[in-house]
Amino acid sequence: MGAVSAQAELARGARGVARLADYIALTKPRILPLVIFTGLPALVLAGGGWPAPGAAAAIMFGISLAAAAANVFNMFAERELDGRMERTRTRPLPAGRLAPRGALLFGLLLAAGGAALLWAAANAAAALLSLASILFYVFVYTLWLKPRSVYSAVVGGAAGAAAPLIADAAQSGAPGLPGLVLAAIVFFWQPPHVWAIALYRGADYAAAGIPTMPAAVGAQRTRRRMIAYSLLLCAISLLPFALEWVGRGYALAAVALNGWFLWSQVQLLRQRTAAAARRVFAVSLAYLFLLFLAMLLDLALRG
Repeated sequence: MGAVSAQAELARGARGVARLADYIALTKPRILPLVIFTGLPALVLAGGGWPAPGAAAAIMFGISLAAAAANVFNMFAERELDGRMERTRTRPLPAGRLAPRGALLFGLLLAAGGAALLWAAANAAAALLSLASILFYVFVYTLWLKPRSVYSAVVGGAAGAAAPLIADAAQSGAPGLPGLVLAAIVFFWQPPHVWAIALYRGADYAAAGIPTMPAAVGAQRTRRRMIAYSLLLCAISLLPFALEWVGRGYALAAVALNGWFLWSQVQLLRQRTAAAARRVFAVSLAYLFLLFLAMLLDLALRG
C-alpha cells in the first residue's frame, strides 16, 4: 500500500508540474525577456540615471506581469483559431489541457497584479498605462484588427511597444521623449518581424482565416515593404545617439545590427524561400535583443 501511495503522490506531483508549465506557456515566456530589455533603458533615460535596484526590479516585474497578462488574454481569445493552425494547435487551450475559464482568471490575476505593483512601486500613470496597453492588445489588435486587416501587424506594434512608455511613465509620471523614441524602435521593428512569419506560415494563417500582407499584396511586395520599414527603423534606432543619450559604442552596434537585419531581408528578396523568411524572423529577434542590450551596456559604461 505504501508503494502504491507513493506512486500516486508522484503522479499527482507530475500532473501539477505539467499544469503549472501549461499556465506558464500561456504567458509566452520566450518573448518576455524582450519586454524587459525594451523597458529597462527607458527607465534609465527617463530617470536621468540608474534607479535603485529594488525599485527597478519592481517596476520591470510589474511590466512583465502586464505583458504576460496580455499574452494570456491573446491565447484565450484565439484558442479556436490556434486549433486550426499547425504551429499553435498544441498550445494548452486548443489542446484541451487547460480550461478557458481558468486561463481567463489567470490573465485577470496577472493584469491586476501588474497594475497593483506598478502603482505601489511607481505611480498611477504607469499602472493605468499597463492596463490600457492590455486592453489595446486584446480588443483593438487581437479581436478587431487581426481577423480583418492585413495592417494589424502595423497597428498592433503600438501594443508591443508599450514597455518603454510604461517605464518612462513610472519615472516621469507620463511618457516622455525617451519612452516615445524607444517605443518607436519596437513599433517599426514589428512589421518586418511579423511579415517574415506570414511568409513561411501562410498556409497556417489561411487555414485560420487570418488575412496577411503576403496574401493581400503578394510575397515580393511584402518583402519590399519589410525593407522599407527596416530602413525607417535604421534611422529611428540611431536617434538615441543623435540626441546624445548614448555614445559611439551604441551607435556602432546599431549600425552593425541594422546592416545585418537589412542584409537578411535583401537575401530574402533574392531567394524568395521559406528558409530565408525563417532566417529573417530569427535575425529580427536577435536584432531587437542585441540592440537594447547594446543600449544598456552603453548606459552602464557612461554612468
